[in-house]
Amino acid sequence: MKFKVLPPHATFLFLAALILPAIAAHAQPLAQVVSKLDERLAATVRAGNAGTQRVIIRTTSDGIRGLTTALERSGSSLLRRHPSINALTARVPVVALEGLSRNPFVLSISIDAVVTAEQSPSDSTLRGTLGLPVQSPTGNRVVVAVIDSGLEPGPEFGDRIAGFYDFTQDGIATAPTDGYGHGTHVAGLIAGSGDLASGKPYRGVAPKARIVALKVLDQNGAGNTSDVISAIEFATANKDSLGVDVINLSLGHPIYEPAATDPLVQAVEAAVRAGIVVVASGGNYGVSPITGLPAYAGILSPGNAPSAITVGSVKSLQTNARSDDRVAPYSSRGPTWYDGRAKPDLVAPGHGLVSAAAKSSSLYITHPELRVGDAYLRLSGTSMAAGVVTGTVALILEANRAAFPNAPLAPNAVKGILQYTSLRIRDDYGLEYDALTQGAGSVNAAGAIELAARIDTSAPLASWWLTSPVDPWTVIDGQTLPWAETVGWGDALSEGPAMYYNELAWTQNIIWGSNIVWGSNIVWGNNIIWGSNIIWGSNIVWGSNIIWGSNIIWGSSALTASYGTNGSSDSSDVAGGVSLPPTWGPIDVSAVSTGSILTSP
Repeated sequence: MKFKVLPPHATFLFLAALILPAIAAHAQPLAQVVSKLDERLAATVRAGNAGTQRVIIRTTSDGIRGLTTALERSGSSLLRRHPSINALTARVPVVALEGLSRNPFVLSISIDAVVTAEQSPSDSTLRGTLGLPVQSPTGNRVVVAVIDSGLEPGPEFGDRIAGFYDFTQDGIATAPTDGYGHGTHVAGLIAGSGDLASGKPYRGVAPKARIVALKVLDQNGAGNTSDVISAIEFATANKDSLGVDVINLSLGHPIYEPAATDPLVQAVEAAVRAGIVVVASGGNYGVSPITGLPAYAGILSPGNAPSAITVGSVKSLQTNARSDDRVAPYSSRGPTWYDGRAKPDLVAPGHGLVSAAAKSSSLYITHPELRVGDAYLRLSGTSMAAGVVTGTVALILEANRAAFPNAPLAPNAVKGILQYTSLRIRDDYGLEYDALTQGAGSVNAAGAIELAARIDTSAPLASWWLTSPVDPWTVIDGQTLPWAETVGWGDALSEGPAMYYNELAWTQNIIWGSNIVWGSNIVWGNNIIWGSNIIWGSNIVWGSNIIWGSNIIWGSSALTASYGTNGSSDSSDVAGGVSLPPTWGPIDVSAVSTGSILTSP
């Protein structure tokens, strides 16, 4: 995967040659041009900034060749190519962005945001709180692609590293390394053997799963969105040859545009369509920088991808019991910016988890306070929670394959199993967290394995597909805990046996949340977003400039002032009873940290 680097002095010349003819032949209205830029780039253009900007340009299906040819004729070439989403990455002068937007073959231009990893100290247990017995599935013959800072080989992974590719160096195959340490920690939560501690207390969720490590972050924990897209595309294109079943994305950046034009989201959706389960961290933006209190709408991209399994973080308080679990305050809440989709999909233990350390990494060397012994680190965040869910996905796939080797589960079915078997958790006052905080509930690995082992996907569509009865509860630490028995589809939660039938939703190539016909046994509850007792306004992470629907603009006042006394409402209450899908306006860029970072808690 070789790419020529674009000479800086040639940048403006090639763009002038490319853009001016397009402007003359295909002038477009300014509003349409501006809409092609994501919010971060639009703000940069409005500010009149000088210099250049790395951008990801999505084109029509027949436009990529012409754009590539024009670049090559200028004596330069692209920084990255992304064929699965008809996109390319280039460094463009800020003054040329508006002109580039006028090209009729250009669909959208997005910032190639910097990606980073975030973590903090603490300690806890893992396998016990997941209810995993010693003889549970181990993830055998399941392959997970971990897209992160790399992987340091050692006894924790043995001969189970199935490949290492460095996308900070154009995706070359090389010896495994991890200069930062975040990727090794996440991989250890997924598949670490635990062999370096007596009694294996830090064993991963799926200790026999194989890892393909795709490095996109450098030794400082930073990288480019385009590198992440290239890694996702590589995993998708090589799904069969490498055996990739799951992708873990413990990283993200603030949402600057709708999911339909977000190139990172589109890469995730392409991977899911190819049959790969994609797990993404929700983000660590759960606290308002203004009030210091829990806040909403902090989900990061690609956690806003409809078909991704987006994960929030739980503090398990270092016990196996679930009764004292709490959603971590920093865990990002939904809905998603711009699209107003309900996320996260579920939450999982993610606070202070102990896992494999990359001993040559900057995290290990510069933060001795994070070390547990000399072989492990303890870190916190939705990055860790995503790793736990990815490990659980590996167990689900193994359990189902063992029972039905010729009828694999589609990614949507895996997501449905995780939500349906999840366990609802409560706050300090004994009240259940709302669905925008905990999704369907907290991951229940033991219950998910039990359900997956009974699902025969070869059953006819719309028929009962369980091969034997299942009890909808799980015993953990002596407590009998009922399953949530719900699935969040679109903005509503189901009631009924959604996972007991082979519904169209559980088949391949169905986008999660899309309009489909369900069986008559499924009953849908209230709208998740408007049906919760949530006070909006100042409780929005990115600021208060939100556009709801097409004509209603809410400022800093809480929605309770207009919606009634308890803050609850269905979207049909808006605009005189006309149901309008929420459309989120521009992010308050001042609330976003410098560098447009993608974070992996």
